[in-house]
Amino acid sequence: MGLTPKLLSKILRDEGFSKLPRRRDEDRADITQPTTAAAADVRELSLEPREVHTMYGGLFLFIADLVASGLDDLLADIGLPGSEMVPAAHAIRSLLALKLAGTARRRHVMSEVLDEGLALFAGLNVIPKRSFLTVYSTRIEPVMCRKLMAGWADSMDRLGLESSGSFNLDFHTIPFHGEDALIEKHYVSKRSRRQKGVLAFVAQDEDGRLFCYANGDVRKEEHSDEVMRFVRYWKQRTGAYPRELVFDSQLTTQDNLNRLNRLKIPFITLRRRSEEMLAAAHSAPPGAWKRIELENVGRAYRTPKIIDQKIKLADEDYYEGDIRQIIVDDLGHEEPTFLLTNQMRRSPVQLVDRYARRMVIENCISDGIDFFHMDALSAWVPMRVDLDLKLTLMASGLYRLLAYKLGNGYKTARTKTLHHRFVHAAATISITDQEIIVKFQKRANNPLLRAAGVEETTVPVPWLGNKRLKIQLGEASGRPRP
Repeated sequence: MGLTPKLLSKILRDEGFSKLPRRRDEDRADITQPTTAAAADVRELSLEPREVHTMYGGLFLFIADLVASGLDDLLADIGLPGSEMVPAAHAIRSLLALKLAGTARRRHVMSEVLDEGLALFAGLNVIPKRSFLTVYSTRIEPVMCRKLMAGWADSMDRLGLESSGSFNLDFHTIPFHGEDALIEKHYVSKRSRRQKGVLAFVAQDEDGRLFCYANGDVRKEEHSDEVMRFVRYWKQRTGAYPRELVFDSQLTTQDNLNRLNRLKIPFITLRRRSEEMLAAAHSAPPGAWKRIELENVGRAYRTPKIIDQKIKLADEDYYEGDIRQIIVDDLGHEEPTFLLTNQMRRSPVQLVDRYARRMVIENCISDGIDFFHMDALSAWVPMRVDLDLKLTLMASGLYRLLAYKLGNGYKTARTKTLHHRFVHAAATISITDQEIIVKFQKRANNPLLRAAGVEETTVPVPWLGNKRLKIQLGEASGRPRP
């Protein structure tokens, strides 16, 4: 029988031998040790002339819009917490940089703390460690998150991302894998099951595909009233009610549909199908159906057939008066789709086409999950969900601004596409007495950035000593992708 270390330790202890003292570092063999980064401290930031190589050069494409947004003044007005070492604006820029970079949060921060470019973007000597970011997120109160969302939306309006007023609304369950008893179970569509998670509500502008509202503090018993909270928020922020709301059947109740109708807010929603409804649709005479032609739907489903009618809902105590129902078949689903709307005069083609475009929000939410890592609650950098959603909203806005500048079809491009072709780029940063020059390597899509006027923009950066930021693009290394 061999002696295990544990058994040997017991024998020595029984014989009266004490444990050997712990070796000091200088007594240990010479082995490679990991490099330890300094503590994040704005007072230690050096802007002395030098040259820095970074893997995050693409983040500096967002600096001009970040300065123009007035984020620092907004954070000061809100009163976000900060310290002498890491003020509030620097902490938020650090978190925002990680969102913009699109790095999965399980690999966030600790593997990137030595990248000076990432630290310069935030205005620090090094990016803060994950322990600081986690603790910092818990110090931000919900009311601060709401003020940040409203203030950032106003900034996006000033920079040209004005909302059309027509919104796609949806819920998304962010899975949670811990033991917290207060976390409720919700349906997770990706996994087709109910599990513990945080229910998040999002509102996306139909024209610009910009997320304009996000709430990660929705309880199960209150979720049906979230649409009315959004209506009140939008009225308070803009002075007007939303121009149109589009959502599915699970989002709210008939009582709230009645409230929207009383406020004269146009809406389009799905109706939950029953066996009786399906049977009536299947037994309808051929003459009751009418063929229409859509413009913005896939070629295979451009000519669905519809039945357009006014009906009264069974629960008349909840919805007053008539409501318009459009039954749609041959739209790519096995069973007919039942649309409900209070828009009595709009053509059925426009209504069906508008609801079909609502499906884009599911792709955008998927984009947020895949790129901005909305589902990473059990990651190495655990954060408050509501703050994480607001950071996703902010990063999404900056990417939309970049897409608008690029043009050439990129206005509706997915964030992952924009990141891969333009933002995921190494660069050399030259710090001089007056300027910070970010020099990009040769890339195939550099001509598109040049055509967007990126090289022509020079802006003083307040958190970098008001030195002027300049972008220099290397020559194209191949044919740009359309």
